[in-house]
Amino acid sequence: MKKYIIAIILGAVTLTMTTSCNDWLDILPNNEQVTDDYWKSKEDVEAVIASGYYYMRQCVPTLIKWGELRGGALYTINSSDTKLQDFNMTPTHSLCNWADIYKVIGMANSVILYAPEVKDDTYYTAILNSHLAEAYFLRAYCYLLLVKNFKEVPLVLQAYVNDNASFDLAKSSENEIIAQIKNDVMTALETGAAKGTYEVDWQTKGRATKWALYALMADACLWSEDYDQCIQYCDMILNATDAFRPAFMTNTNDWYTMFYPGNSNESIFELNWDYSQNQTNNFNSLFTVNASTPLRPTNQATEMMKQETQTLKDNGLTEDGRMGRMLMATYVPDNGQVVAWASSNQYYIWKYYGTDVPDITGGARAHQDANFIIYRVADIMLTKALALTMKGQGSWAEAVSLINKIRNRAALPNFKDIDLQSADAPQQIAQLDEWTLIEEILDQREMELMAEGKRWYDLLWLGRVAGGKYKTQFMTKVIEGNQTTNQQWIQSVLQDQNAWYMPIPQADIEHNKLLEQNPYYSSSK
Repeated sequence: MKKYIIAIILGAVTLTMTTSCNDWLDILPNNEQVTDDYWKSKEDVEAVIASGYYYMRQCVPTLIKWGELRGGALYTINSSDTKLQDFNMTPTHSLCNWADIYKVIGMANSVILYAPEVKDDTYYTAILNSHLAEAYFLRAYCYLLLVKNFKEVPLVLQAYVNDNASFDLAKSSENEIIAQIKNDVMTALETGAAKGTYEVDWQTKGRATKWALYALMADACLWSEDYDQCIQYCDMILNATDAFRPAFMTNTNDWYTMFYPGNSNESIFELNWDYSQNQTNNFNSLFTVNASTPLRPTNQATEMMKQETQTLKDNGLTEDGRMGRMLMATYVPDNGQVVAWASSNQYYIWKYYGTDVPDITGGARAHQDANFIIYRVADIMLTKALALTMKGQGSWAEAVSLINKIRNRAALPNFKDIDLQSADAPQQIAQLDEWTLIEEILDQREMELMAEGKRWYDLLWLGRVAGGKYKTQFMTKVIEGNQTTNQQWIQSVLQDQNAWYMPIPQADIEHNKLLEQNPYYSSSK
């Protein structure tokens, strides 16, 4: 019997593909299997890579829910999806489905296996290695997602293109998967063929580059508490001198350009859609600006946004349009009146819905084709700030410098009014403690990266870090953000660290005799 997870991968590589400029990201499956007979030209390789990005785009609604619903910044009123945010999942729930993630992995594995065998006089080594770099990025990124959500999963590194392989796969440990992720990134980078830019502008942000690989490695290293290497890879982005490097945009008025029109200078890697090429998504449906919106800020997040908006107003920003990264940027008030933000009882996410018009009237997108950012420079700055914080007090001044850059771009004052150029700065830094810095960085990440699929992973990192040093703070933040179940339930559930992760899909358990369920969800528990 074919085992389920491999059937997913086999299905993903059963494709016939075209690669015209107009549909590069809209490759759809057909009924011709991509076996070793398929790989004849560099265009064939390009088509399979395009399919990998296609499946990544299919994952985005799930990625948003995975990364947000347990984190207490967004919540859903969808009765099915509340199971995730209330830590009440079952192995048969649709949000456990990892099929599209493994389809991307299947695409990547096929390229890694077959691309080097292509016989095409125009398929130069540099092009081959660039394609391989993209495949390694896609595979590594997907496995990092799986680790953060399931902890232990089958580590599929083969390209399954026929029925002759063994399909029973046990889970690999988190450490084994993290090691493979880092190895994939290093393999992608060591040839020097990973691109910094592409010939087509949108592809520089919409396809994996060396910058995306650096960001992924920094992400994986923070997760595994390898702080020196995390800082090293953050610096490869932050200290780069390439003319077309991703760069932090310091002007407050430029912040919204990351979301409209997108593909900004600050972007490192984002999944692209384009209505003119018949590419749309359902972001407007996920984040509508009315009472029926499926995803909305929690009371806790709303209060934080309200406090930041008040600070901006106190510092002289007016309410005649966009205010920093807040009003008409991250959110709009439910009453539709910009000047009535303070009295609003419910905010709605605007960053995927609005345009360059800084008000609601005439400011909504005509089409559902907002991009989804995977990595951007502000994310990397705050990642580095966390790593510096965990390195000890000798690194805290640099962490505060990064925090202040994020705050100042948001039109906020320095953190605790620390001016690193002043004579008082060393004493002010010495008066800080590790938790105060961590909490500020996590707060900045919550506001800066709202609805970008990051919040739960930030809190999960907090609960895990330093052998559970901040487990109590982790649980407190999860409880404070949740408003759809009772505190006692969450308190009880989170005592079991296995409950921090999702159950393995039941269909995979039934079709793979070596695959074991997360103990928290085991029927024999």
